[in-house]
Amino acid sequence: MAAGTDCRLRVVRIGRHGGAIRRMRNPVHGLGRQGAIRGDAGVVTVHCYPFGNITMVETTSTGTQTVRHDLRNIAVIAHVDHGKTTLVDGLLKQSMVFRDAELAGTLIMDSNELERERGITVFAKNAAIRFGDIKINLIDTPGHADFSSEVERTLSMADGCLLLVDAAEGPLPQTRFVLGLALQLGLRPLVVVNKVDRKDARADEVVEEIADLFLELATEDAQLSYPVIYAIAREGRAGHAPDDLAPDLAPLFRAIIEHVPPPVANMEGPVQVLVSALDYETHRGRIAIGRVIRGTLTRGMSVRCLGNNAPTMPLKLLELFTFQGLGRQPAEEVRAGDLVAISGVPTVTIGDTIADAAEPEALPRLAITEPTVQLTIGPNTSPFSGQDGRAVTSRQLRERLDRELETNVGLRIRSSAEAGDGAPADGIVVAGRGELHLAILLETLRREGIEISASRPEVIMRRGERGLEEPFEEVVILVPQAYMGTVTELLGPRQAILQQMSPDEGRGARLTYRMPTRGLIGLRGALLTASRGTATLNSRFIEYAPIGGSIPRQRNGAVVATEAGLTTAYAISGLQERIRLFIGPGVSIYEGMVVGLNSRENDMPVNICKEKKQTNIRSSTSDIAVRLEPPMILSLDQFMEMIGEDELLELTPKNLRLRKRHLSAQARDRAARTPAMV
Repeated sequence: MAAGTDCRLRVVRIGRHGGAIRRMRNPVHGLGRQGAIRGDAGVVTVHCYPFGNITMVETTSTGTQTVRHDLRNIAVIAHVDHGKTTLVDGLLKQSMVFRDAELAGTLIMDSNELERERGITVFAKNAAIRFGDIKINLIDTPGHADFSSEVERTLSMADGCLLLVDAAEGPLPQTRFVLGLALQLGLRPLVVVNKVDRKDARADEVVEEIADLFLELATEDAQLSYPVIYAIAREGRAGHAPDDLAPDLAPLFRAIIEHVPPPVANMEGPVQVLVSALDYETHRGRIAIGRVIRGTLTRGMSVRCLGNNAPTMPLKLLELFTFQGLGRQPAEEVRAGDLVAISGVPTVTIGDTIADAAEPEALPRLAITEPTVQLTIGPNTSPFSGQDGRAVTSRQLRERLDRELETNVGLRIRSSAEAGDGAPADGIVVAGRGELHLAILLETLRREGIEISASRPEVIMRRGERGLEEPFEEVVILVPQAYMGTVTELLGPRQAILQQMSPDEGRGARLTYRMPTRGLIGLRGALLTASRGTATLNSRFIEYAPIGGSIPRQRNGAVVATEAGLTTAYAISGLQERIRLFIGPGVSIYEGMVVGLNSRENDMPVNICKEKKQTNIRSSTSDIAVRLEPPMILSLDQFMEMIGEDELLELTPKNLRLRKRHLSAQARDRAARTPAMV
């Protein structure tokens, strides 16, 4: 039934809140969360809050709508490092998911190795806990802006959102982004102000800042009414006042039950499941994860997969699973409103609809924001190719990236020949949300044994109504007072425009800039160096706008090896006063490899393998040891910020090496004379 269709509406029972019937959280089929039903008395919208004003609704075209009082679906959203994963740990432990909570450890949901190393959530995950007789499906989402596609695709599974905000830092760019998405989808918000035990906590001010944010982003009046819970996630405590916390998280559990609306769904209509995530198991194959929007799934039933292409032939559901704790448990049937994992649909992708084979009906596909940063990768072509990895061909690389596209919905790939950027023919252009998004992908590939080479990240331009446009971002920097001048000087040449400057209690100042995304490339490392590691930077995409001014080169010239062999202490001792080296003595290198940075802007060719000549003359100082400066060991993120336009980053399971695109000096000179070939 489409919006505006005439029908008869019969309210079977009014809940305890009675009164105004305003809006429906889970839709009558075909209307969506924002839809309305036109009946004899005009337009009526239905609102189910907190336990549902309406228990059952019948229409002539959609069957019966039932409230699932035994279920809550809630997404946990926050800015990075605001304590989201720690809070989820507390919810899991206090809901008796583990036999011994003390042995469960910390960062329980961050099971991926890279997530634990970096201390951030990269992939959205599902878990289920119980509070009394009510099952709560938790959806843990990433907090970093580069992984916002994970948030966009998983919020469709929830009815409410738990917004976590640091009591000292307050709302930051990603807070605004994830909250805006949640409110657009009509999710019921629940605010948790975390870390109220910090010395610089300012809980009351942060609550006011959150209220201002809601005023700016809310799409309806009802969203301006939300509960606020104060917490110390690390200690597993929560309460209704920052100075009056309970010894556990019971106040938060109760707030979830009372303020997150239960699912309202049609149990009798043809089945519809919106696929929001994919998993893979060797003995089960591809597993689709999503929410049952309508009907009841049963094990062995016949379904069709509705995607961008024609519907598939009828398929048999081999197995059904619901979420329990951190794992899944087999189920014979799953009713509308619950989250489900399905095996038996081998061609399913994220955004598809799994529908009843007899009455297939597709749901709107998930809308994912397009990427803004790209780089070109290809097989490793250095002289050391094949020494560390097991996959070194472009075919193996392309197959792995095709598998990545199935689950990483924020990623886009195309061949470099299609891009027309002059890159090698076997190169692949990979586009993502930001440098960190691409860095995680590259790190994952190298840990799987794939050897690759990567170019410098660059922003994605587009042709708009105002000509050629580039992405712009809002950048928020928290910096001590002593380094404000240094930071201002650093951002000036990057076309950054200061929008707001305000004092940040206990931390100096909060600077808000508007700047092009290309100015962000290499900024994080430079900012940490300039502020001696005390400044923090956060950003979010705003819009595409006409290209601004030029941004000068932010790095000195490269020190390029002219000979292949082992580096020597003798050669390094004569160079270290003028350059910063990436390697120490006794390291194998090849011609064209970048071994350090010059103190000037021009490149410096050096023979770092030079040995001391042997003579027959005895020297009184021959036994004096050579004193060497320790080399500068860079991470993958730092190397990506440092790649020059004529350079590539070589990634293998054991090594990261910076090299020139053309290894020999003659080839570089020839390329410099014919720039179009570079």
